[in-house]
Amino acid sequence: MVSRCSWAKESNALYIEYHDEEWGVPLYDDQALFEFLILEGVQAGLSWETVLNKRAHYRKVFDQFDAKKIARYTPKKIEKLLADPGIVRNKLKVNAAVVNAQKYLDVQQEYGSFSKYIWSFVGGKPLQNRWKTMADVPVSTAESDAMAKDLKKRGFKFVGTTICYAYMQATGMVNDHVLTCFRHKEVR
Repeated sequence: MVSRCSWAKESNALYIEYHDEEWGVPLYDDQALFEFLILEGVQAGLSWETVLNKRAHYRKVFDQFDAKKIARYTPKKIEKLLADPGIVRNKLKVNAAVVNAQKYLDVQQEYGSFSKYIWSFVGGKPLQNRWKTMADVPVSTAESDAMAKDLKKRGFKFVGTTICYAYMQATGMVNDHVLTCFRHKEVR
């Protein structure tokens, strides 16, 4: 029997695959980092499982998370998205994706890459935590506070400190696999 973090539900193969192959793996690709930024914002108030189950459809209707295309979405395109039951049809979140695409492109231009900017909040390398249980894992840290503050200052939406910490976990900026999880030693 493989030991996993308690949140990886045995009943959802997609969720287990996400835990085993993606969550906590250091991610440096700009477009993938942008995708997670959008999806973590969508997740606000919902379960990650809900968003994960819709991710393939999000990729399809959000142009594979091509920020240049999303930044130019028209009100007509936004209305079409809001009518699509395959995504979370929240007007604030859909509009935030467009705003965040525009701000993301600004950051890319300023720093040369979004990755360089976002990873600066952890000194460019993953923070290695040693949690015994998921109850020990914080919902925010000084790093996620700083990230949220800077992203908000730049005009990003749905980037509070809790969302930023979940983003850091998902993209491997922090290793929050518990010590007993088989992935803890693998993601560095």
